Amino acid sequence: MIFNYVFLPIVIFAVCVFIVWLSLRRMMSPSLRRHSTLRRIAERMVLSIVVVLSTVVVASTTYNAIVVHHFWSQHPAPGRIVDVDGHGMHIDCTGSGSPVLVLEAGGQNDSSIWRGVQPELSKTTTVCSYDRAGLGWSDDQPGPRDADHIVSELHRLLAQAGIKGPVVLMGHSIGGLFIRDYAARYPADVAGLVFVDSATPFQEKNGALVRVTPPKTMSDKIIAFISRPWLLNLAVVAGTPRLLRICESKGVTTDDIDKIQHEEYCRLRKSSWDEVYEFDLSSQETVNSGPFGALPVLILSRDTSKGLPPKVSQTELDRREAWNQMQEDLKKLSTRSRRIIAGNSAHHIMLDRPDLLEKEVPIFIDEIRGSISPPTYGSTETE
Repeated sequence: MIFNYVFLPIVIFAVCVFIVWLSLRRMMSPSLRRHSTLRRIAERMVLSIVVVLSTVVVASTTYNAIVVHHFWSQHPAPGRIVDVDGHGMHIDCTGSGSPVLVLEAGGQNDSSIWRGVQPELSKTTTVCSYDRAGLGWSDDQPGPRDADHIVSELHRLLAQAGIKGPVVLMGHSIGGLFIRDYAARYPADVAGLVFVDSATPFQEKNGALVRVTPPKTMSDKIIAFISRPWLLNLAVVAGTPRLLRICESKGVTTDDIDKIQHEEYCRLRKSSWDEVYEFDLSSQETVNSGPFGALPVLILSRDTSKGLPPKVSQTELDRREAWNQMQEDLKKLSTRSRRIIAGNSAHHIMLDRPDLLEKEVPIFIDEIRGSISPPTYGSTETE
């Protein structure tokens, strides 16, 4: 935080001030008068634009840094910060009982994504949401952001926090890869898995996502250039998302969940990008994980018919069908698995259908405890 919103803004401020000084110096330089009138006008117009843009960048960067500091100082971490290898990691445990349910957020999200459902789930057992390194209230950690590194940090976090296993892991999106890796590496510490519209290894090769191809046209090359991590990070620090009102909360919530989630888009969280760029490595680490024998597995999937436009392309239909099939294939991870399609829900089921999680996850916990009769394994239902 200090580096991103103290040091970097100072560097950006100094560079922009230097550019403004050079531009003004050139505009007032006697040597400019020796050129033709047309060139003098053109050059001064260009230099004026440079001065204005540099001034806007300075103002935007400064304002964004101030707002980021103020917002997060007003929103301290719920739960506690635990030292893991010399870096603080945030974990928030509520409720009581066992097995402990550990919530793993998806890409670009932190523990706040679960705050709508965690209170209700905590009525059944102990529920712990946490922030991966570099996200939410957790410090950055050195090393790549692949599944093996992330899972190792989570294992140490649970040990340091005194969370006794075996635990039930619930992972959304890319978090599904991480809980799968955790079950493969620490099988004795896992009592069950809940996949919430989970990513699957190498999913882009199965048609669920548009495959990234080398840029061919000029527009492709421009998009590829501006998508480079260092440039995206610089744009975030300079306050570009705030200027575009990307981090402006559109909803009204009593506990600031919506505000926190939107505010995350306006501060640099390099780990979010790194997790995406390491997706292939995480896929390699998890593609051979499982099956997990009779480990209880619950799969909650999106409704792939939700949000279909009146005129939908065959490519989009194929993409959705591929995703649906990969969710179905997750049942092969265990002989005690079942799948529920969340009717009228998109990817973020915890936001679109919190009632489904609040109903089915406690049933799953009771199933693990042996306090209810086992359901029909291998089934797929829509609720």
